[in-house]
Amino acid sequence: MNTEKQEPLCCAPEPLSEQPYGQEFWNSKYQVGETGWDLNAASPALVHAIDGISDKNASILIPGCGNAYEADYLLEQGFTNVTLIDIAPDLVNALKARYADQSDRIRVIEGDFFAHEGEYNYILEQTFFCALPPLLRSAYVRKMYHLLASEGHLMGLLFNREFEQEGPPYGGTAEEYQALFGPHFHILHMADCDLSHPKRLGTELYIDFEKKCAACANLELNKK
Repeated sequence: MNTEKQEPLCCAPEPLSEQPYGQEFWNSKYQVGETGWDLNAASPALVHAIDGISDKNASILIPGCGNAYEADYLLEQGFTNVTLIDIAPDLVNALKARYADQSDRIRVIEGDFFAHEGEYNYILEQTFFCALPPLLRSAYVRKMYHLLASEGHLMGLLFNREFEQEGPPYGGTAEEYQALFGPHFHILHMADCDLSHPKRLGTELYIDFEKKCAACANLELNKK
C-alpha cells in the first residue's frame, strides 16, 4: 500500500452527475450513438504506451473509459489488473456484459471518478480530461495524484488545440498543462504525438507524467 501522505482533496467538485455535462448528457450520447470521439479501435499512442509496461500485474485505471478499446488490448497482452470507470450506466452495463467471463482480470465500475478510491501504478488518459469542464482541471490533477501509487504514471493524450463550440471537448496548450501538472508530477514527456489517429494528427500531445513524492509536491506548491 502507498504510505505517502496524500495531498488532501480540498474543494472537491460537485458530483459529475450534477455538472452541466453530467451523467444524463453522456448516457444519452451512447443511447443515440452520438459518439464522434470514438475511434472504434485502441488509440495507437495508447497501444505504444501499454507496450512499454513490462509488469503484467500492474494495476491500471482507465477513467471515463468509453468503449474501452484500450482495455481489450490490455487483456490481449496478458494484463491481469485493469479497472474501468465511467459515469454512463448504459455503457457500463454493456461493458460488464462484454467482460463477464474475464472478471478476474478486469472490473467495470459505474461511478464518479472524483469519488473513486483505489491505488494504481498506471492511469491511462484518453479523451477524459477534455470532456471535463475546465473548472474541474485542478481537481482532476489532485485526484490523479491521490489515486496513483508512489512513482505511478499518468500516460496518454491531451489536446493541443482549442475548440470553438460550447461544451466538450475542451482544449488546451502545453504551457497550460505544464503549469497545471508540474507541481504534482515529473513531466517525463509532453510533446506532439506522431502516433495519433489520422483524424487527430497534429492536434494531440503524448504525455507521461510520474507522480512526485509528497515532499517534492508540497515544496513546489509552497513556491506558488
